[in-house]
Amino acid sequence: MQPEPFLLSEGFNELEREFESAADRVRDLVQTASRDQLLYLYARYKQAKVGKCNTPKPGFFDFEGQRKWQAWKQLGDMEAEQAMQEYISCVNVLDPEGSTKERRGAERRTGFGGAAVSSLYQEEMIREEDKNIFDYCRENNIDHISKAISSQKVDVNTKDEEGRALLHWACDRGHKELVSVLLEHKADINSQDNEGQTALHYASACEFADIVELLLNAGADPSIKDMEGSLPEEVTESSAISSLLRQYTASKG
Repeated sequence: MQPEPFLLSEGFNELEREFESAADRVRDLVQTASRDQLLYLYARYKQAKVGKCNTPKPGFFDFEGQRKWQAWKQLGDMEAEQAMQEYISCVNVLDPEGSTKERRGAERRTGFGGAAVSSLYQEEMIREEDKNIFDYCRENNIDHISKAISSQKVDVNTKDEEGRALLHWACDRGHKELVSVLLEHKADINSQDNEGQTALHYASACEFADIVELLLNAGADPSIKDMEGSLPEEVTESSAISSLLRQYTASKG
């Protein structure tokens, strides 16, 4: 009988806390880590959380699913403790400064992050045939999105259940080129989600200064407040972005 991945011992609980802290940091590394490094982390995360690989091998044409499955399968009977230790060591190599800063907006306001550890794990089991336009947006699949919009299969301003348009998603993920493409397709630059936040709120909160500047130059309105009464300049921890937004607003006044 396969043992439970988490044991109720004080030492193990401390390791688990360190593991969860490392997992939180991975969210900020997704854009910079290599695919092989992410697969390495993915496999050890699954091993620590679930144990030995217990799912069927994905279909022949599900190449991404096969890579993830194989990475996990190769760990065999590795103990959860070892998986956590290797995971933590890898994260420390990728993020030697140990940054634990949360991305406001994506974490605190929009609910994109919450307790989840990274987009890699959030989307791990989505098969190609099950993906929707927002999944392709998360992946920065510009070609697929452009074709879907051009063929009118998808409205560029379509929203998910939280009121987030494709432009919100692209700004949250830092996909600058995709943001430009969506704007070229006449995306509503001031569209608000269910919390009243615009794409400018997202780019500001996630500290993507280049996207903030792109949005402003494209006509984004920095004076729009969300449901909490916050302006885009008030949801960021970046003084540079806050200053940029204030200067832009003043110049238009």
